[in-house]
Amino acid sequence: MTLAANIALGCIADDYTGASDLANTLTRAGLRTVQTIGVPADDLALPEVDAVVVSLKSRSIEAGLAVLRSRAAETWLRSRGASHVLFKTCSTFDSTDAGNIGPVMDALRAECGEAIVLVTPAFPETGRTVYQGNLFVGAVPLNESPLKDHPLNPMHDSNLVRVLARQSRTQIGLVDLATVTRGADAVRARLAELAGKGIGAAIIDAVFDRDLETIGLVAGEHRLSVGASGMGLGLARALVSTGKVKSTAASSDAGAAVGGPAACLAGSCSQATLQQIANAERVMPVLHLDPEQIVSGQGEAQRALAWARPLLAEGPVLIASSATPEAVTAVQARHGRDAAGHAIEQAMADIAEGLVQAGVRRLVVAGGETSGAVVDRLKIPGFLVGVEIAAGVPVLRAVGAAAGEMLLALKSGNFGGPAFFSDALGLMR
Repeated sequence: MTLAANIALGCIADDYTGASDLANTLTRAGLRTVQTIGVPADDLALPEVDAVVVSLKSRSIEAGLAVLRSRAAETWLRSRGASHVLFKTCSTFDSTDAGNIGPVMDALRAECGEAIVLVTPAFPETGRTVYQGNLFVGAVPLNESPLKDHPLNPMHDSNLVRVLARQSRTQIGLVDLATVTRGADAVRARLAELAGKGIGAAIIDAVFDRDLETIGLVAGEHRLSVGASGMGLGLARALVSTGKVKSTAASSDAGAAVGGPAACLAGSCSQATLQQIANAERVMPVLHLDPEQIVSGQGEAQRALAWARPLLAEGPVLIASSATPEAVTAVQARHGRDAAGHAIEQAMADIAEGLVQAGVRRLVVAGGETSGAVVDRLKIPGFLVGVEIAAGVPVLRAVGAAAGEMLLALKSGNFGGPAFFSDALGLMR
């Protein structure tokens, strides 16, 4: 069985945890959704679905390569019937001045021939709003929030018009909140005005969920949009409200229990993940790896596996490479940002591979880059989306995994409550 050519919504996500967040959002909104890892092979068996989220690990790679992979994903999605494609970014718009949001947007826009593209990372449900083009995290601008200190793509400018203009070849405009609140026709008129001036992309404000519904209705009339899962929510609701998709009840689980040992891996250095690790120490064995030892090649992965194997029969374990932003900065200063990040990701992938070889079939992973490295190493081509663990994080059932039946949870660093690891394992039987 192959995927039928009837996709209502195609999505390209620039990392794996963001893809899971989006797939979860679409499922909750009533769309039958599958998340794939990379562009799927034609013979990958998948069910009939309304939406496909193609997960790429392209947020922090060289811009030209990100463009190449994103264009391949768009070609695949269009060939399966997707008239609209959402390029899904992080809700903190993580991207350096060299990209990759701007270059990918420019390439996809040129590919589909769209005159102007709506762009917003707003997702009020998760505390991300955009006002006058500025991204807020809760009550403060992004550049004043703890989320500004991403280890690979720090964000020190909250004005998204400026941020995107530094990356894109097109002019960037703004559709402000006053226009959005006047409804879809006002947004359409503003877009026509901007396009008439040669502006190729517009940041659009959104403060409330109803703003996303207006945005989704207008964006869906175009062939491309750019944004976080809030944009996906707006598009999904528009598809349902206009009758283009018949809403289905979201899946209550990810299928039958798989049993066997369980483990957690944490590579994120966000404050939320650090608190979740501290909370997990009360209920399961936790091993803290030394990032300096990992980058120096001192066998931390082997040490972790030797520690974990005898414990797996007794219950779940957690292995963390997470560290404070100050510690991460120090390691990056000594070894280089890219080299340090790659070494840590590959060490966590080594550990995941060893854990699966030891029988682990339920795996919780925290951190976007870590999740990408782990899923790539395990050669999992896709997931069916199951029950929501926390906002933006569903249980995922692996499709076509070499290791057989597996359940995973892929968590962006900032997502989930203090007991996230325990909550996830409680839903992954």
